[in-house]
Amino acid sequence: MDVLHFVFGIFGNATALFLFLAPAITFKRIIKSRSTEEFSGIPYVMTLLNCLLSAWYGLPFVSPNNLLVSTINGTGAAIEFVYVVIFLIFAPRKEKAKILGLLTFVLTVFAAVALVSLLALHGNKRKLFCGVAATVFSIIMYASPLSIMRLVIKTKSVEYMPFFLSLFVFLCGTSWFIYGLLGHDPFVAVPNGFGSGLGAMQLILYAIYRNNKGEPKKKVNNDGSMEMMGGTEKDADRDPVKHQLSSTNKQVEEQV
Repeated sequence: MDVLHFVFGIFGNATALFLFLAPAITFKRIIKSRSTEEFSGIPYVMTLLNCLLSAWYGLPFVSPNNLLVSTINGTGAAIEFVYVVIFLIFAPRKEKAKILGLLTFVLTVFAAVALVSLLALHGNKRKLFCGVAATVFSIIMYASPLSIMRLVIKTKSVEYMPFFLSLFVFLCGTSWFIYGLLGHDPFVAVPNGFGSGLGAMQLILYAIYRNNKGEPKKKVNNDGSMEMMGGTEKDADRDPVKHQLSSTNKQVEEQV
């Protein structure tokens, strides 16, 4: 069982790394255009908090035998922090102030959890406190595509729900769910079981609506003029990572 526990942890690390690196093309575009355009920095700041809390939970003095949880989430925290810094460099003043405020909140929450767990709690109480905090924000992170799933059902189109990202959400959630079960750790199993279920639902929706490409949409140019997006342009936009850019923005707009 120890071997299986380790194997599923490694597989979970690999699939999670793919998810963390998926927005890299977004930020390549931001750097190239020297503008954040209509992209939102909120998802990256909130994912940073989730990674920090999960990495802290996986440390040996908090929860034994969960070092693989710390390694991937520590890596994820570093990646997300780079995304946030790049976003702050190129964001307009108003958006920069909002993201700085949210980043301050995130770092304050993490610092509070870390300090309370170190100074006031020990043993199982420390594990319980950190585990609950990590679980709450993991579920929030996994639940974020719900608005996109609603959009797919409403439009009967998978235009804004890329297949490979849905697949890796499912694989990542399933891997860590099994890892948590094998390690008898509900704080790993529960949120990732939730993520596995949502990933499976996304794949089912994709299978149902995969042949629907959606209606042509209007594209707003920099000069304020509008033009219709035809098949050729939309085909170019079917790169999975570019779809993630659209889905992230639509998700944040609906939530805000």
